[in-house]
Amino acid sequence: MTDKLKKMVSAYKKIKRRSQKIGGISYFYLKDLFKKAFFILKKEKFSKFLVYFYKYLIYGREYFKYKNVDADYNLWIYQNENWDTKKIYKEIKEFIYKPKISIITPVYNVEPEWLEKAILSVTGQFYKNWELCLHDDASTKKETLDCLKKWEKKDSRIKISYGRENQHISGASNEALKSATGEFIALLDNDDELSLNALYEVVKLINHHQAADFIYSDEDKIDVNGKREEPFFKPDYSPDLLLSMNYITHLCVFKRLIIDEIGGFRKGYEGSQDYDLILRFIEKSKPENIFHISKILYHWRKVSQSTAGGANSKSYAYDVAKMALSDYLKRNSIAGEVLHSDFFGLYRIKRRINHEKKVSIIIPFRDQVKVLKKCIQSILSRTNYNNYEIILVNNQSAEKETIDYLKSLKNNSSIKIINFDRSFNFSAINNHAIKMAQGDYILFLNNDIEVIGREWLSAMVEQIQREEVGVVGAKLLYPNNTIQHAGVIMGLGIASHAFKHLPAGRYGYFGQINVIRNYSAVTAACFLTKKNLFNRLGGFDEVNLKIAFNDVDYCLKVGKSGYLITYTPYAELYHHESLSRGDDNELEQTNPEKFKRVLAEREYMQKKWKSVIENDPFYNPNLTRNREDFSVRLS
Repeated sequence: MTDKLKKMVSAYKKIKRRSQKIGGISYFYLKDLFKKAFFILKKEKFSKFLVYFYKYLIYGREYFKYKNVDADYNLWIYQNENWDTKKIYKEIKEFIYKPKISIITPVYNVEPEWLEKAILSVTGQFYKNWELCLHDDASTKKETLDCLKKWEKKDSRIKISYGRENQHISGASNEALKSATGEFIALLDNDDELSLNALYEVVKLINHHQAADFIYSDEDKIDVNGKREEPFFKPDYSPDLLLSMNYITHLCVFKRLIIDEIGGFRKGYEGSQDYDLILRFIEKSKPENIFHISKILYHWRKVSQSTAGGANSKSYAYDVAKMALSDYLKRNSIAGEVLHSDFFGLYRIKRRINHEKKVSIIIPFRDQVKVLKKCIQSILSRTNYNNYEIILVNNQSAEKETIDYLKSLKNNSSIKIINFDRSFNFSAINNHAIKMAQGDYILFLNNDIEVIGREWLSAMVEQIQREEVGVVGAKLLYPNNTIQHAGVIMGLGIASHAFKHLPAGRYGYFGQINVIRNYSAVTAACFLTKKNLFNRLGGFDEVNLKIAFNDVDYCLKVGKSGYLITYTPYAELYHHESLSRGDDNELEQTNPEKFKRVLAEREYMQKKWKSVIENDPFYNPNLTRNREDFSVRLS
């Protein structure tokens, strides 16, 4: 039997088991599935249908290409954007602080239809203390100029200036800034639209957080027919994600004093001038003064010449972004280089390792010698970082094959073997091993891990060496090359793995599988931390978390102490954990005592970390709590 056929048979059996377990496949599930299948047959014919059907069998429904995202998002809009205008106007009236927001819009040869909509989206704002500063960058289209002149005397808050020569978007934006008098600066492209509640939400936040320097929101795209799509629900401030991509984009609101201090926009950075401005701005602000509003406040127009209409429409912008990132490294004395990712518009800051400090790799195990042997051999043969030791923690192994293998390792000076002769307690096993570790950095590793790429450990060390980073996690794959772990999301149950079961080669939710970014937690199946930090925070919790969530608990303690938890996709390893691990119902049947322990640990985590579980700052409250695929959350 071929491997593909084996996978298809295995997938069929899995579907059959699942259907039997829940009393048959849901009518609504089948109805939805058939609708999608018919759509593919109609659009892409039978041969493509077979390809998608095969991928569905292997990877499950999350791989299915034509998920009805638009319908879900339309429903989300209906559920979340029924504004109570009376209540909003009452709140605005009661604001203690009502700053003027200056909206900066450079204009050049834009179609009057889009310019008109952009201006109307400002004049219709619930919050009225704004000014719109438009600067025409020597447009040659008469209809663009006629549209501007029409608005000159309609509203005293609209300021329009005209350039005699084209200065491009950076120069034109600086000209618009000259007429701005507000305490805060907002950016609006000449063919986009603000949500009508945009400025109200911004000023509401400022009234709660008067130290706010920089505010950004979620966004979506809007096509030429006014259809809204592709919502981008963003995390709270994630410094590593910002250095991997301009995830902030729109809506951006800046404190005017800092904009003046950094000199506004820089010429020569056209196409990524906003990204360059943001990177320079955050150097003058503090992370605690950067705020994110988890609402769609900006609609990015999808027209042919806009980046929203397709990545290739302004491909030069990505080279300029790389230049802006390189400048950031120089200004902040960060040794390293900026590399293009495998995906267009994503970047890798590859940091130079300043000192090759020793890493202690701790691997607990009990028998399963074939799995352990594969793990160790992969480390020894596929690691380009030389300064490490392996500490094997033997937790009551009894098989002769295991004992013989351990004897064969005794002559390897880079491997230590220690015993933990007590019943299984993941936290206690690892805490015990730390006492024997000589490394400055500690890497916790499951015995069922297999190294893929040679730079896996160096990719993690280049992050953990940073003063502000406390834990580094890796990209873990199942043997069928689907994601097992790409960060941990709080609130999916207690916690679950981001992008789980999605194909590894996928772009993911706005590229986030494939970039260095921050999370609230990562899995100790493979994570790196600082030894002194681990000891200072008391290590893993041996009393309350013997089996599960000890790694998540530790990461949350690290985050609470002010450190970043960083995920890097450049440390890529296989995790031979079963694709179909038993759920709690199965565990209750097979091991009732362990089941009770896991329930108690779940309850402990729920009480201790309730606020983070309810609102993970590195996820988004508008994303699903039922799956790991970053789809829209519906009530």
